[in-house]
Amino acid sequence: MNIELLRELCVSKKGVTEEFPFDNDALVFKVMGKMFCLISISNPTVCSLKCEPEKAIELREKFAEVEGAYHMNKKHWNAVRFDGSLSDNDIASWLNDSYDLVVAGLPKKIREEMNAL
Repeated sequence: MNIELLRELCVSKKGVTEEFPFDNDALVFKVMGKMFCLISISNPTVCSLKCEPEKAIELREKFAEVEGAYHMNKKHWNAVRFDGSLSDNDIASWLNDSYDLVVAGLPKKIREEMNAL
């Protein structure tokens, strides 16, 4: 996985925006204003993805490239390194899970607005 492919996957999803809310380095992808992916422009070999707590632990135990995300609630966020043996399909699947998890947590009215886009 590289930052270009990650960005392409993110922005292809419904209701997604990209922005730099923290600084000029942390590129954040949001769905309807809620963050689901974060990557550093200066170190584009790691991204942070939201994850269900049980699955987050499972992935950290199974893959050396997955750990609790830096500066994030480690119960709900994993950092995924691209420099290991993970396939692009694995990372894309976890990205989709992150997006779906955030969408599921949106209020019904906002989900309806998103579906109308």
